[in-house]
Amino acid sequence: MNLKKTWPEVMNIRQAAEYLGISSDSLYKYVASGLIPGFRLGNRWRFKKSLLDEWMEAASRLPVGEVKQPPRAQSRRA
Repeated sequence: MNLKKTWPEVMNIRQAAEYLGISSDSLYKYVASGLIPGFRLGNRWRFKKSLLDEWMEAASRLPVGEVKQPPRAQSRRA
């Protein structure tokens, strides 16, 4: 029995987050910061599987520590 999941070529935020193994909240942050490729269709984010695969392949070739991280919120300490 083959339990391998098939993924659509264009995914919504929930599907893409599951595909990448991250939370939807994290994916919203990453795509808004430009870290992960995605596009808006109306007011909804969409993700092409082929572009996510290319992004993961390129990111996996970078040395540890060189993968771009999304910007963190600035501390409010003065």
